[in-house]
Amino acid sequence: MVRRMRVLLLTGLFLMTVSVMSVAPASAVIGGARSTYGPWAVRMLIDGKPACTGTAIAKRWIISASHCFFEQGQQVSVKRVSFRVGSLDMRKGATVRPVPGGLVGSAHADMMLVKVPPMKVRTARLATSGVHPGEAVRQYGWGATCTGDENACQSPVLKQSRLRVVRPDDPRCDGFTAPGGSDFCMAKVSGIPAGGDSGGPVMTVAPRGKEKLVGVFDGSDREKTAEAGEVSRQLSRIRSVIAR
Repeated sequence: MVRRMRVLLLTGLFLMTVSVMSVAPASAVIGGARSTYGPWAVRMLIDGKPACTGTAIAKRWIISASHCFFEQGQQVSVKRVSFRVGSLDMRKGATVRPVPGGLVGSAHADMMLVKVPPMKVRTARLATSGVHPGEAVRQYGWGATCTGDENACQSPVLKQSRLRVVRPDDPRCDGFTAPGGSDFCMAKVSGIPAGGDSGGPVMTVAPRGKEKLVGVFDGSDREKTAEAGEVSRQLSRIRSVIAR
């Protein structure tokens, strides 16, 4: 029986290989589907290499997971960070970089707000209310399409997983949600996000342009369950920052 453990979805060299091999059996299928829509999704790179995913929430602001900006406990220099925006294929998007002093983290959530030069993209609408058990959601990212060495199989095109929100006391989510990090747990419907999807959008299921950002994805067991920070709980803070 495979031992379940909470895994933060980092694609750097630290923690990745050991964590993945201990969680996901060879038969686990990352799966998911290629996305045909996601104008607000952005690909985060460190030193030009795929790292995490994010969401454009204003013309000059991106939200992602705070842990994406740390390596071995040290914050990554902002000069090493860039984003590809405006295309579902990260090889074709435009490149933007954080402005000096443009990283705004939080002690209360695994979320990082990043200020960049103006982007010509459709931005995501922010949810004003929380998720509820049974709600269907979609998670988007350019992360791993395989188990094992996830750095070797990062997707060049945006993919999506279909998930369903479950109760916090659901046994499948034991040990997942935590103060200052994940706020809600989701069970796999089709596809499960993995390394490289961290920080990516968890969206409501709605017609194009009507979907809302309900969560910032931050971890999974690579098999059945995933977790995210809830946007509505941080809404006042997010709005105050991006209004600057």
